[in-house]
Amino acid sequence: MSFGTVAIVLLVALSTAAPGEDQKMRLGEFIAMTPPLPAPEVTFTDAEGKPASLADFKGKPVVVNLWATWCEPCLREMPSLERLQSKFDDKLVVAAVSQDRAGGKLVNPFVAALKLDKVRVYLDPKSEVGHAFKVRGLPTSIVIDAQGQVVGRVEGAAEWDSAAMLAALKPLLEPAPGALKRGR
Repeated sequence: MSFGTVAIVLLVALSTAAPGEDQKMRLGEFIAMTPPLPAPEVTFTDAEGKPASLADFKGKPVVVNLWATWCEPCLREMPSLERLQSKFDDKLVVAAVSQDRAGGKLVNPFVAALKLDKVRVYLDPKSEVGHAFKVRGLPTSIVIDAQGQVVGRVEGAAEWDSAAMLAALKPLLEPAPGALKRGR
């Protein structure tokens, strides 16, 4: 059984679980992490092969979206991630980290076809990011606050620009009380 088949079987199993079987797992919904946990130190590369890490985004909230070109729900989710990044371009980073083993030669045509020019696309052909975050299937998104703490998770495709998702992200996008500069 291929990784793609396993991921699809897992996502179907999660979405059909009887109420009470796994109250924490609701496919496509934001699940808050309480308490927040430090994000693992992970590295990946950009489309040109330059190394990058989560530390590069410190100071801004980050949505790390793990996806693959063979994952149909991942591809359906991408336009909403693009709209989210467009809406909050200066306040939030959407990092779409491809788990495709073939890397950029496979990913770059998909990025062009999907017209992703706001979302930051990265490559992780060895799935090290997925392993570090204990990902059970694709797509999975990890939400990290500006201090580098994992504050939420979404397993399965989500509408990132929906009212419910924007409400879940709103606390991350506003300055914390007391964080305002005091004058004079």
